Amino acid sequence: MSLQAVDFSEAKPVAQGNYPCLILNADFQPLSYFPLSLWSWQDAIKAVFLDRVNVVDHYEQCVRSANFEMQMPSVVALKDFVPQNRAPAFTRFNLFLRDGFECVYCHSETELTFDHVIPRRLGGKTSWTNIVAACSSCNLKKGGRHPDQAGMRPLIKPFQPTMHQLQAQGRRFPPNHLHESWLDYLYWDIELKD
Repeated sequence: MSLQAVDFSEAKPVAQGNYPCLILNADFQPLSYFPLSLWSWQDAIKAVFLDRVNVVDHYEQCVRSANFEMQMPSVVALKDFVPQNRAPAFTRFNLFLRDGFECVYCHSETELTFDHVIPRRLGGKTSWTNIVAACSSCNLKKGGRHPDQAGMRPLIKPFQPTMHQLQAQGRRFPPNHLHESWLDYLYWDIELKD
């Protein structure tokens, strides 16, 4: 039976996004931590029918048709391994993630911008190794000066992170909602129950 043949009109009411599914790589590690690799329940069910994933855990809720019933997956693992050794994209989000979503000069978490450590007017490049997260007040204070002239050295040296380093950094920022079936696969610092 194909996914298109399933009539979801008789299922318990399930709104889009209410039952997200955690996506694990074939090695049972999340594809990403920040943002957390999630699919809608519809995409997860489609992947099950296409035989692209194995269901690891599920919600209590079901989807039903006249001749079919299936518990909605809460955790699935890809059948084929997706390599995670590619270089991360140089984006504002990944830069802020690398720097822990705080200013590298004062640790402020508000009004983040980015700063060229060596200003462009002094030959500084727009690259991983010259851009840092900075709050707007520190960025304004430093201006277009060299860090030594401004008396403002970044507390961390800018570097090009690997995907693994960004994933490790992403573990520090868990989403607001974690379904209990996901916890064994995320390794966030949570209190374990006796």
